[in-house]
Amino acid sequence: MSAGAATAALGAITACGSSHGTSNTAATGAGSGSPSTPAAGPGSPTPSGKAVPIGDGSTSDTGPQPNQPKAEKLKPGERPPQFVVFSWDGAGATDDGQFARFLKLAEDHKAAFTFFLSGIYTLPAGKKDLYHPPQHSVGASDIPYLSDGAVKNTIKLISQAWLAGHEIGTHFNGHFCSTRSDGNGVNRWSPDDWQSEIDQAVSFVTQWKTNTGFTDVPPLPFDYRKELIGGRTPCLDGQKGLLPTAAKLGWKYDASSPGEKQIWPQKVQDGKVWNFPLQSIPFPGKPFEVLSMDYNIMANQSNGNPKGDQSRFAEWRTQATGSYVAGFNRAYNGNRAPFFVGNHFEQWNGGIYMDAVEEALKTMAGQPEVRLVSFRQLVEWLEVQDESTLRKLRTLGIGQAPSGGWENFLGAAGAPASAPASGSASPSGH
Repeated sequence: MSAGAATAALGAITACGSSHGTSNTAATGAGSGSPSTPAAGPGSPTPSGKAVPIGDGSTSDTGPQPNQPKAEKLKPGERPPQFVVFSWDGAGATDDGQFARFLKLAEDHKAAFTFFLSGIYTLPAGKKDLYHPPQHSVGASDIPYLSDGAVKNTIKLISQAWLAGHEIGTHFNGHFCSTRSDGNGVNRWSPDDWQSEIDQAVSFVTQWKTNTGFTDVPPLPFDYRKELIGGRTPCLDGQKGLLPTAAKLGWKYDASSPGEKQIWPQKVQDGKVWNFPLQSIPFPGKPFEVLSMDYNIMANQSNGNPKGDQSRFAEWRTQATGSYVAGFNRAYNGNRAPFFVGNHFEQWNGGIYMDAVEEALKTMAGQPEVRLVSFRQLVEWLEVQDESTLRKLRTLGIGQAPSGGWENFLGAAGAPASAPASGSASPSGH
C-alpha cells in the first residue's frame, strides 16, 4: 500500500466498529517514577471505612478516592516526567477475563488506567427499552447488551478499579459510528443529543440496583456524577457536537480526537476542555503512521478482520508492540509529550493486541521518570503547572528535545527551543 493510500485508510478507520469482537465483548499511576499507585484487591474496604448510600443505593460516598498521587509543579529547569495514559473503551467484564488481567498488571507496575465505561453495560438486556438513543429507535444499540452475569461482574470490577485508583470515565451508550450503512452515527448528534446520551449513561450507572434487581452486589464506592470528568466518543466520532455539552457540564477533558500529533496538549472549546487525542505513531516496517489504538493496528494488519491469518499472528504481535514502544520512545527521548494508548477488552487475531499492550506497558514502566497515569491524574498535573511552562512545552515538535537541554529550556532564564529536533520524527499518517 502506498503512503497516500495508507493515510486515506487511516482516516477512514479511526476506531472500533460494532462488527468486531466476540459476541459479548465491548466493540466499543505511576510507573517507575513517583508517585506510586498501589492497587486495592477485590475485598478492599471502602476508603473511609463507611459508605453513605446515594439515590437508590447503586452508588455511595466513601470519601476521597484512594491511591491518588499529589500533583506537583515542575521546578525551574526540571525535566518533565513521561506520562503515559492507557485507556479502555467499553470496560465490560465478560468471561474472557481481560478486565481482571489488566487490573493485576496495573497493580504489578503501579499504574493507573482510565476505564471509559459504556453505560448500557450496567443495564440488563431485558431492560433495554429504558434506553432512548438520540436519532435511533428505543433500545437500539450497535454494541450488544451484556448478560446479567456480565453486568454483575462489570459493576464489581468497576468498583475494584476505582478503589485501586483508576479513573471511571464514559464511552456513552449505543456506539453508533459514522461508518454505519445508513450513515446515522454520533457524528450527526447535536449538543442536546449528547446531553441526552450522557444523562442516560449516568442514570444507568447510578440506578443499576433499580434496573437489575440485584441484591447481592455492593454499591459502587463513588458518586459517579462527581467522578465523571471526561469520555471518549464511539469510533472517535462527534467531538464537535460533544464539546459544547462537555464544557457546560464542567468536564475537564475529552479523549475523542483521532490521529493528532505527539505534542503537548492544550485546551479547546474556548479554553475549557483539555483535548487528549489518540495519536499517530510509527508503524514498524511501514512508510505511514498508525493510530495509537488496538483496533486501528488490527485494521491495518488484517483489514479489519478480527480473525485474520493465524500464520501472521506472531509477526503482527511484534509489530504492534513495536509501534507502541516506538511512539513511547519518540516522546520519552524527545519532547516528553504525554503518550496516549487506547484499547478494548478483546481477543482480536488470537489476543495478540492484548499481549502487545502488556509487553509494551512493561517496557515503559521499567524506565526512569515514567508515570503511568489516568487522564484525571494528568489533568491535575497539567493544571498545577505555570501556563508559561506549558506554552514552552508546546513549542517542541514531534520527537524534539530542547537543543540546549531541559535545564536551560525550562530554567528561570530559559527560552523556547528553536533548534532542529534532536530526535527523528516520522511523517504523520493523519
